[in-house]
Amino acid sequence: MEAVVVDAGSKFLKAGFAVPDQAPPMIIPTQMKKVAEDGLPDDMVMDDVTVDPVVRGFIKDWDAMEELLRHVLYTGLGWEIGNEGQILFTDPLSTPKAVREQLVQMMFETFNVQGFYASEQAVLSLYAVGRISGCAVDIGHGKIDIAPVLEGAVQHIASKRFEIGGIDLTELFAQELQRSNPQVNLSISDVERLKEQYACCAEDQDDYEQIHKTCQKEQHTLPDGQVITIEKEKYTVGEALFQPSILGLEEHGIVEQLVRSISSVSSENQRQLLENTVLCGGTASMIGFEERFQKEAYLCSSSIRPSLVKPPEYMPENMIKNSAWLGGAILAKVVFPQNQHVTKGDYDETGPSVVHRKCF
Repeated sequence: MEAVVVDAGSKFLKAGFAVPDQAPPMIIPTQMKKVAEDGLPDDMVMDDVTVDPVVRGFIKDWDAMEELLRHVLYTGLGWEIGNEGQILFTDPLSTPKAVREQLVQMMFETFNVQGFYASEQAVLSLYAVGRISGCAVDIGHGKIDIAPVLEGAVQHIASKRFEIGGIDLTELFAQELQRSNPQVNLSISDVERLKEQYACCAEDQDDYEQIHKTCQKEQHTLPDGQVITIEKEKYTVGEALFQPSILGLEEHGIVEQLVRSISSVSSENQRQLLENTVLCGGTASMIGFEERFQKEAYLCSSSIRPSLVKPPEYMPENMIKNSAWLGGAILAKVVFPQNQHVTKGDYDETGPSVVHRKCF
């Protein structure tokens, strides 16, 4: 039985057996709805009570995560109790040691796995495009990670994590739409769908400012029949990644952040890192984002300009959204057959701290 690869993000959990050139067969929302317990009176049941096992990339609710993984592994992927397989998890940048230890403990003590491995998402995203060195720019639902990687190792001293992501852009979009459509009642799920359909990036800052004056209005009918008007708001979402002041943040735009991150790495490695930049995460697939990123890169202050690595043609569509999982599937084909993973014997001998020695 192939090892299972799990990439648990703030918005979606991706899971499946390690087949590197195929998209993950399970992509399900990470957020869970609470179900009423038997015997509770109806007036004690709250509608739409949700639980977020993963917040800003890190597991926060372990009970909910356990329930989610039970569904994924036994119901979704067909594991049998008493005959569990091996599993590889993707680690977000700067995952606390305690989180890694609690995860490996849950896998061996609750799920009785045969073997465990974890690797950082930035490394895996580079593996997915055939690189072991480069820089991963991961714009996820709850965070942005910028991580230089040399020979398969994240350069933590030069890495940057920002606790903003797609969820913050959704909230920005909601505010902008509400301002221009005060008569419309918008749910956050409505805004999320509108963002996925309409949000885009202007060609550059000058183009963005011009669009503010000339943007054509579009009308969209919501599922409940309300009609909403969308114009310049759809460009504001993407622009916030290049002008964080739109979000009220005193930060540099994402390309300048990348260049500054790489500048703290030794000079002989800077070209190799910048010229092998990989975009990943759902937000990075926004219309026009890649083109805007490349244009900003051309205009940036660095003497070595960032350039993007294109995914191999044999990789599945939407690779930019699934690159960490795909890289995990590639790595699983190496670490488990070569016995580089954490075994049950390793865990029983050393305890949860073994994860720091064997998974790096």
